[in-house]
Amino acid sequence: MPELPEVETVRQGLARWFVGRTIATAEVHHPRAIRRHLPGEGHFAAVLAERKILDVRRRGKYLWLPLDSGDAIVAHLGMSGQLLCQPAEAPDEVHLRVRLRFADGDPELRFVDQRTFGGLAVSEGGADLPAEIAHIARDPIDPDFSDAGFVAALRAKHTEVKRALLDQTLISGVGNIYADEALWRARLHGARLTDGLTRPAAQRLLGYVREVLTEAIGHGGTSFDALYVNVNGESGYFDRSLNVYGRESEPCRRCGTPIRREPFMNRSSYSCPRCQPRPRTRG
Repeated sequence: MPELPEVETVRQGLARWFVGRTIATAEVHHPRAIRRHLPGEGHFAAVLAERKILDVRRRGKYLWLPLDSGDAIVAHLGMSGQLLCQPAEAPDEVHLRVRLRFADGDPELRFVDQRTFGGLAVSEGGADLPAEIAHIARDPIDPDFSDAGFVAALRAKHTEVKRALLDQTLISGVGNIYADEALWRARLHGARLTDGLTRPAAQRLLGYVREVLTEAIGHGGTSFDALYVNVNGESGYFDRSLNVYGRESEPCRRCGTPIRREPFMNRSSYSCPRCQPRPRTRG
């Protein structure tokens, strides 16, 4: 699933091509793509017609496009969603789900989603912050993110540190890949308990989370397959810089010890046995 760097890369592309433009028509090619828009396809198309896109914003892994009506388009990419900037004459993608045409012509905006886990919806009155995503915490790239507040909340929890990093109500945008990468840099095993972290250790971890996310944004995100692309259909290349994720049995770039893979919440965690020793107790 795309994480913060991938979604931020898409946001930047959308802002470049679509801010200030007026939607002419909205076409829904698959109802599942707007399943969270409860009034249905007709309403979705009607409320978007002749509306101007004022901005493109992000909260964690969600995007929203404020409109001049005071409403907003809310988008989540899910596992395979793509928001593509395409000329009208380009052939329709096999998994095209929604198309927005604009009053000034090309390019148009297409939502393509092979697995249909993502989707679009219109949030009534959601231009400033859609109510549907207001519960999601700010992310560490957000200038209004509170470092002190995060550190205090993290240390007040009694849970494993990796689980805490994936808690979108505590800190948003961090997924499996970037949690593993930040923990490697911090020399912490993901099973360390949050209430056992000192304040300096928690602050260092946050610094590494921010560092990894910022670097990944600079590389256009991480692409392990062709499903994650930016608005121009291009893949990110941060996967070339990964230190642990997906590198089972390969040597740690810091100490040479083979990277281990462990099961974690129906997924996998990657770490260095020497740099990130397992905690003695997991209480």
